Amino acid sequence: MASDYPYPLCGGCDCGTLRYRLETKPLFVHCCHCRWCQRETGASFALNALIEAQRVTLISGEPEIVDTPSASGKGQKIARCPKCRIAVWSNYSGAGPVLRFVRVGTLDEPDHLPPDIHIYTSTKQPWIILPPGVPAVPEYYDRKKYWPAESLARREALLAKQSSRA
Repeated sequence: MASDYPYPLCGGCDCGTLRYRLETKPLFVHCCHCRWCQRETGASFALNALIEAQRVTLISGEPEIVDTPSASGKGQKIARCPKCRIAVWSNYSGAGPVLRFVRVGTLDEPDHLPPDIHIYTSTKQPWIILPPGVPAVPEYYDRKKYWPAESLARREALLAKQSSRA
Protein backbone atom coordinates (compact mmCIF):
# COMPACT_ATOMS: atom_id res chain seq x y z
CA MET A 1 0.00 0.00 0.00
CA ALA A 2 1.14 3.53 -0.70
CA SER A 3 3.10 4.77 2.25
CA ASP A 4 1.74 7.29 4.69
CA TYR A 5 4.44 9.68 3.53
CA PRO A 6 3.16 13.23 3.77
CA TYR A 7 1.83 14.37 0.43
CA PRO A 8 2.26 16.02 -2.00
CA LEU A 9 4.84 14.02 -3.97
CA CYS A 10 6.52 15.68 -6.94
CA GLY A 11 7.81 14.21 -10.17
CA GLY A 12 8.61 14.94 -13.76
CA CYS A 13 10.52 14.05 -16.88
CA ASP A 14 14.28 13.69 -17.33
CA CYS A 15 14.93 17.12 -18.84
CA GLY A 16 12.81 19.03 -16.30
CA THR A 17 10.37 20.50 -18.83
CA LEU A 18 7.42 18.66 -17.26
CA ARG A 19 6.90 18.81 -13.52
CA TYR A 20 3.83 17.56 -11.68
CA ARG A 21 2.62 16.97 -8.14
CA LEU A 22 0.47 14.20 -6.67
CA GLU A 23 -1.64 16.07 -4.13
CA THR A 24 -2.78 12.95 -2.25
CA LYS A 25 -2.14 9.27 -1.89
CA PRO A 26 -3.15 7.39 -5.05
CA LEU A 27 -6.10 5.04 -5.17
CA PHE A 28 -3.92 1.98 -5.81
CA VAL A 29 -0.55 1.06 -7.32
CA HIS A 30 -0.32 -1.59 -10.06
CA CYS A 31 2.78 -3.46 -11.07
CA CYS A 32 1.71 -4.70 -14.48
CA HIS A 33 3.58 -7.57 -16.09
CA CYS A 34 1.54 -7.75 -19.32
CA ARG A 35 3.39 -7.92 -22.64
CA TRP A 36 1.93 -4.57 -23.71
CA CYS A 37 3.47 -2.80 -20.70
CA GLN A 38 6.74 -4.64 -21.24
CA ARG A 39 6.85 -3.45 -24.85
CA GLU A 40 5.77 0.14 -24.10
CA THR A 41 8.31 0.63 -21.31
CA GLY A 42 11.11 -1.48 -22.72
CA ALA A 43 11.28 -3.05 -19.27
CA SER A 44 9.90 -6.11 -17.50
CA PHE A 45 6.87 -4.35 -16.03
CA ALA A 46 5.18 -0.98 -15.57
CA LEU A 47 4.57 0.54 -12.14
CA ASN A 48 1.55 2.85 -12.23
CA ALA A 49 -0.15 4.83 -9.46
CA LEU A 50 -3.87 5.19 -10.20
CA ILE A 51 -5.11 8.62 -9.11
CA GLU A 52 -7.85 11.06 -9.97
CA ALA A 53 -6.71 13.56 -12.61
CA GLN A 54 -7.89 16.45 -10.40
CA ARG A 55 -5.38 15.30 -7.75
CA VAL A 56 -2.46 15.66 -10.18
CA THR A 57 -1.26 19.24 -10.55
CA LEU A 58 0.84 20.17 -13.55
CA ILE A 59 3.52 22.50 -12.19
CA SER A 60 5.38 23.27 -15.41
CA GLY A 61 5.35 22.41 -19.07
CA GLU A 62 2.58 20.93 -21.17
CA PRO A 63 2.63 17.22 -22.00
CA GLU A 64 2.19 15.98 -25.52
CA ILE A 65 -0.64 13.45 -25.65
CA VAL A 66 0.14 10.41 -27.79
CA ASP A 67 -2.66 8.00 -28.76
CA THR A 68 -1.43 4.42 -28.61
CA PRO A 69 -3.11 1.03 -28.97
CA SER A 70 -3.77 -1.17 -25.95
CA ALA A 71 -4.55 -4.83 -25.34
CA SER A 72 -8.24 -3.97 -24.76
CA GLY A 73 -8.47 -2.44 -28.23
CA LYS A 74 -9.74 0.82 -26.70
CA GLY A 75 -6.35 2.51 -26.69
CA GLN A 76 -4.70 4.84 -24.24
CA LYS A 77 -3.43 8.40 -24.24
CA ILE A 78 0.14 8.67 -23.00
CA ALA A 79 1.29 12.06 -21.67
CA ARG A 80 4.91 12.59 -22.71
CA CYS A 81 7.38 15.40 -22.41
CA PRO A 82 7.57 17.05 -25.85
CA LYS A 83 11.32 17.53 -25.42
CA CYS A 84 12.79 14.35 -23.83
CA ARG A 85 9.77 12.09 -24.66
CA ILE A 86 9.52 10.54 -21.17
CA ALA A 87 6.03 9.21 -20.41
CA VAL A 88 4.71 10.63 -17.12
CA TRP A 89 1.16 9.23 -17.11
CA SER A 90 -1.53 7.54 -19.18
CA ASN A 91 -5.27 7.80 -19.46
CA TYR A 92 -6.93 4.57 -20.59
CA SER A 93 -10.11 4.78 -22.65
CA GLY A 94 -12.08 2.72 -20.13
CA ALA A 95 -11.52 5.28 -17.35
CA GLY A 96 -11.32 8.31 -19.59
CA PRO A 97 -9.59 11.58 -18.76
CA VAL A 98 -10.61 11.58 -15.07
CA LEU A 99 -8.23 8.80 -13.94
CA ARG A 100 -4.49 8.91 -14.48
CA PHE A 101 -2.02 6.05 -14.37
CA VAL A 102 1.07 7.95 -13.18
CA ARG A 103 4.43 6.33 -13.91
CA VAL A 104 5.84 5.83 -10.42
CA GLY A 105 9.41 5.90 -11.74
CA THR A 106 8.94 9.55 -12.75
CA LEU A 107 8.44 10.61 -9.12
CA ASP A 108 11.36 12.31 -7.38
CA GLU A 109 10.95 9.78 -4.57
CA PRO A 110 9.39 6.67 -6.15
CA ASP A 111 10.24 4.56 -3.09
CA HIS A 112 7.07 5.84 -1.41
CA LEU A 113 4.78 4.00 -3.83
CA PRO A 114 5.52 0.26 -3.87
CA PRO A 115 3.02 -1.94 -5.69
CA ASP A 116 -0.25 -2.83 -4.00
CA ILE A 117 -0.74 -5.68 -6.48
CA HIS A 118 1.09 -7.48 -9.27
CA ILE A 119 -1.17 -8.01 -12.29
CA TYR A 120 -0.87 -10.08 -15.47
CA THR A 121 1.68 -12.29 -13.80
CA SER A 122 0.86 -15.04 -16.33
CA THR A 123 3.13 -13.13 -18.73
CA LYS A 124 5.76 -11.88 -16.28
CA GLN A 125 9.39 -12.54 -17.08
CA PRO A 126 10.29 -15.92 -15.56
CA TRP A 127 13.28 -14.56 -13.65
CA ILE A 128 11.18 -12.03 -11.72
CA ILE A 129 10.48 -13.21 -8.18
CA LEU A 130 7.35 -11.68 -6.73
CA PRO A 131 7.59 -10.55 -3.12
CA PRO A 132 5.63 -12.45 -0.48
CA GLY A 133 2.79 -10.55 1.12
CA VAL A 134 1.86 -8.54 -1.99
CA PRO A 135 -1.18 -9.81 -3.93
CA ALA A 136 -0.43 -11.23 -7.36
CA VAL A 137 -2.96 -12.29 -9.98
CA PRO A 138 -2.50 -14.00 -13.35
CA GLU A 139 -4.62 -11.46 -15.25
CA TYR A 140 -6.72 -8.53 -13.98
CA TYR A 141 -8.64 -8.57 -10.67
CA ASP A 142 -11.79 -7.63 -8.80
CA ARG A 143 -11.01 -4.20 -7.28
CA LYS A 144 -13.61 -4.74 -4.52
CA LYS A 145 -11.49 -7.63 -3.28
CA TYR A 146 -8.19 -5.73 -3.20
CA TRP A 147 -8.72 -1.97 -2.98
CA PRO A 148 -9.04 -0.27 0.42
CA ALA A 149 -12.52 1.03 1.29
CA GLU A 150 -11.31 4.63 1.07
CA SER A 151 -10.09 4.11 -2.51
CA LEU A 152 -13.33 2.41 -3.53
CA ALA A 153 -15.29 5.36 -2.11
CA ARG A 154 -13.10 7.86 -3.98
CA ARG A 155 -13.61 5.91 -7.21
CA GLU A 156 -17.39 5.82 -6.72
CA ALA A 157 -17.44 9.59 -6.10
CA LEU A 158 -15.40 10.12 -9.26
CA LEU A 159 -17.73 7.95 -11.35
CA ALA A 160 -20.81 9.67 -9.91
CA LYS A 161 -19.36 13.07 -10.74
CA GLN A 162 -18.46 11.92 -14.24
CA SER A 163 -21.94 10.47 -14.92
CA SER A 164 -23.65 13.64 -13.69
CA ARG A 165 -21.71 15.60 -16.34
CA ALA A 166 -22.73 13.23 -19.14
